[in-house]
Amino acid sequence: MADRKKSSGASKGSSGKGSSGKGSSGKGSSGKGSSGKGSSGKGSDRGTRSETQPERAPRDRAMEGGFGPHGAPTVRDRVRRDDDPARERRPAPLRVRGQRRSPQPERRATGSRAQSSDAHKSETRRRRGRPPGDVETEVLRLGGRRGPYLLREVMAGADAYAGLRDREALRHLRPVRDALPDAPSVRELTGLAQYRIGNYRAAATELEAFVELTDSVDQHPVLMDCYRAQRRWRRVEELWEELAAASPSAELMTEGRIVAGGALADRRLLTEAIATLDKKAGAVRKPQIYHLRLWYALADLEERAGNNARARTLFDRIAAHDRDFADVVSRRKALR
Repeated sequence: MADRKKSSGASKGSSGKGSSGKGSSGKGSSGKGSSGKGSSGKGSDRGTRSETQPERAPRDRAMEGGFGPHGAPTVRDRVRRDDDPARERRPAPLRVRGQRRSPQPERRATGSRAQSSDAHKSETRRRRGRPPGDVETEVLRLGGRRGPYLLREVMAGADAYAGLRDREALRHLRPVRDALPDAPSVRELTGLAQYRIGNYRAAATELEAFVELTDSVDQHPVLMDCYRAQRRWRRVEELWEELAAASPSAELMTEGRIVAGGALADRRLLTEAIATLDKKAGAVRKPQIYHLRLWYALADLEERAGNNARARTLFDRIAAHDRDFADVVSRRKALR
């Protein structure tokens, strides 16, 4: 009876939680197999087992597969490079604690870099010169004690606008606009910056304020285009009539005519649009840039109306004076 209990205890030790249980899958040979619940829990005593069976050598875990489905992690030997005295060693980017960095003499740019730096500084000085007299008087008069600061902000916005950095210009101009809502130059420049980034509604608000403060038509073409983008056709026509009644310069009238014709074309009134532009689209011996713009707009309308011969004539006229104007050469080739 004792032998039967001993044999059953030994079987529980070897086949229960030993090699096939938690030994092989999780905790190896030194876990709960040989020294845990296997031999000493329900089988023979520890001394008898150590005398009858020799100790097993510790096995490599990589061979047991005890690290999940991907096996044991492989540790690569680190390869140390031989010291190469010829290889240039760079100084550490961080300062060693306890040592003071020796003061380095100031480096001065030489050669072309120094010349470009001087040219940039001189260009900045030229660009940031004194503002126009009327703008300076206007801002200083309306700004009071803050006048000099507001004037600097206006000039910074004007510099950014001239450099095609319209959003930066607005960052300078918006606070000045809020502080000086009756300053026409600030409202005008803010409206132009809004127009160039496509905020047509905000641009129309600023330019309408400019017109109300100055009774000027200088920005009527831009204002017309803002309302054209909003499809407010009646307001476009009113501004075009005001511009024609004021009879400003030829350039300003031509720009307004282009916008008026484009508004008619947007409403699919191509015949009226062509008639509006064709009134002043005659040949000129020494055309200006606004003449080329008028001819190009008219050629585009003629092509849309199916008058390809007339469109070719206008494109040829533009290319004869400036082949690099817009895409006139490719447009002309497409009409063959």
